[in-house]
Amino acid sequence: MKLAVLYAGQGAQHPGMGKEFYEASSAFRAAFDAADLPFDLHRVCFDDPDGVLNQTEYTQPCMVAFACGVSAVLAEQGVKPAYVAGLSLGEYSALEAAGVFTAKQAIELAAYRGKAMADAASGIDCGMTAVLNLDRVPLAECCEQASALGCVQICNYNCPGQLVIGGEKAAVDKAAELAKQAGARRCIPLKVSGPFHTRLMAPAGDALAKRFTAEPFGEMSVPVLFNCLGREKAESNSIPALLVRQVQSSVYMEDTLHRLGELGVDHILEVGPGNALSGFVKKTLPGVTCVSVETPAQLDTVLNAWKEEQ
Repeated sequence: MKLAVLYAGQGAQHPGMGKEFYEASSAFRAAFDAADLPFDLHRVCFDDPDGVLNQTEYTQPCMVAFACGVSAVLAEQGVKPAYVAGLSLGEYSALEAAGVFTAKQAIELAAYRGKAMADAASGIDCGMTAVLNLDRVPLAECCEQASALGCVQICNYNCPGQLVIGGEKAAVDKAAELAKQAGARRCIPLKVSGPFHTRLMAPAGDALAKRFTAEPFGEMSVPVLFNCLGREKAESNSIPALLVRQVQSSVYMEDTLHRLGELGVDHILEVGPGNALSGFVKKTLPGVTCVSVETPAQLDTVLNAWKEEQ
């Protein structure tokens, strides 16, 4: 068995995520509680009585704290992936799993990133829309035509038949209209708080670049496939530079999955919450076994089934 672990990005969060793991595992608790944050992580993740979990400056550290906790449980149980990757924010969780960041670093960097992205989006009338069943080239042409109305780019290459465009709302809406004319089956507006993974996030990239100058980066113990490349980095690529680029450029998840297939991966574990990445895997690598885990019971079931396979 050749295993990859994929870490979910923003969008799958919900109140209660991580609570069962927190109650069941001291390893999870140690990772989850590692960071010093300006809000009560338990209150937001487990109950969210103030309704702030979906605000990006809260979502990002909460998601990464959950993922770091699950990674600690996986390590405790002897699970050693051959490769790791994540969708957008999930790349920070993947880097923590690979030893580049400590859990404390990853969670605190996610909080910083979330605030920087919220600041960059402030005052922008933005939009993001999922475009179904239209290829990359014609959709890029639609974006180019619509760019007279403002910034619009393909920001996510998720899987065959599913791309996401984002930017300024008027331009995004026009590109979606053109996409339908070009043969897209559906265009679905997404509920987002910013034009993520577009050039409008350049101020967030600048803020991250400044933060990274004082941040230690460890050596990768597991190869990481990077969002903005769709594959492993070259020796000439620096991780800080890739993370700065990542926040303001497209996420190549479909390319990443194809690369995992080329590398011989036959099992993928999605660390949630949610199962969006599992859906991408099924469409991109239909012969690969992929499961998502959000609770200790789900993880135990998966690990026991894989032990029987071996």
